[in-house]
Formats: sequence, C-alpha cells, structure tokens
Amino acid sequence: MEGDAISYMSDPPLDETIRENAQGPAKATGDSGSVEQHSLQDQIEADRYLASKQAAKSKSRGLRFSKLVPPGAQ
Repeated sequence: MEGDAISYMSDPPLDETIRENAQGPAKATGDSGSVEQHSLQDQIEADRYLASKQAAKSKSRGLRFSKLVPPGAQ
C-alpha cells in the first residue's frame, strides 16, 4: 500500500510562526483598507514566551550559578 502514504510538507518551527504572527496585523479588511495591530500586551506576551523558550534551550537553562565567598574566608 505504498500509494496510500500521505506526504506532509515540513512546517516551520512554532517559535518562528509565533514571531511572524506577532509582527503581522491582527485583523485586516479588504477594500476599506482597515488594519488592526496586535495589542501591546499580546506582543509582550509573545516576546516573553519566545525568550523563555530560548533560555530553556541554553546550557544553563536561563540560570546563572555563582559561588559566593565571604571576605576573609580564604
């Protein structure tokens, strides 16, 4: 049944799709030329989401580790 196989096109990564959607208009109408932008809150939430995904991919997972040494301890 090789003819029954469904071929799927590869979709772009989700973070790229979110980035493109946040940059584009939220609503647009045809002949009247009306365009509505995404709200600032939605754009900020999308930016935070993408930043958190990027931080989760990093080696330190978005955390910074440092050793605290009190003065005179050496």
